[in-house]
Amino acid sequence: MIFFDCSTAPNPRRARMVLAEKGLRVETREISIAGGEQLRPEFRAINPQAMVPALVLDDGTLLTENLGIAAYLEALEPEPPLLGRDAREKGLVMMWSAIVEQQGGLPIAEALRNAHPAFENRAVPGPVDCPQIPQLAERGRMRALAFLDLLETRLRETPYLAGEIFSFADITAYVFVDFARVIKMRVPEAHEATRDWQARIAARPSASA
Repeated sequence: MIFFDCSTAPNPRRARMVLAEKGLRVETREISIAGGEQLRPEFRAINPQAMVPALVLDDGTLLTENLGIAAYLEALEPEPPLLGRDAREKGLVMMWSAIVEQQGGLPIAEALRNAHPAFENRAVPGPVDCPQIPQLAERGRMRALAFLDLLETRLRETPYLAGEIFSFADITAYVFVDFARVIKMRVPEAHEATRDWQARIAARPSASA
């Protein structure tokens, strides 16, 4: 397998954490988003969507979405389980992964890409140039704050998002919450459950992947 990574971006970090949790070592190639390498013809020949992460399997199959990569790696190496141990947990992991993507990751990206000068005319990832819309940056920050409140409510009920076990949903949320520093947003001091959850995940070896 060949893993196409970007060490500064949140989505490849999610895949790196899954690889680390599974104890899998793969050939890795760095794609610099800051340098625009994802848009170069040589990378677009591998992934026409011009995004990372991308995992090329030994038979040439391309996997580009974190859920697809995680599902493949879970089937390849079932332990430790990151997508749930039974039907109930699997449903909860998928549900919370979708909630985190839609209500956390997307708003944070919206706030960043519609305001930061580095993303001028690149407000949407992928091969198509899109202009920045300042109102979307404002909306993104508002939604990101609401997401932090949502996390706190859930984590007051359970130790991890899907229940009793650490899962892919926690990896996704942890990475996005950490990445929110780029829009100058941190977990509020009053969110004690979230801060405890954050500290527990930060202590895992995979958090430094």
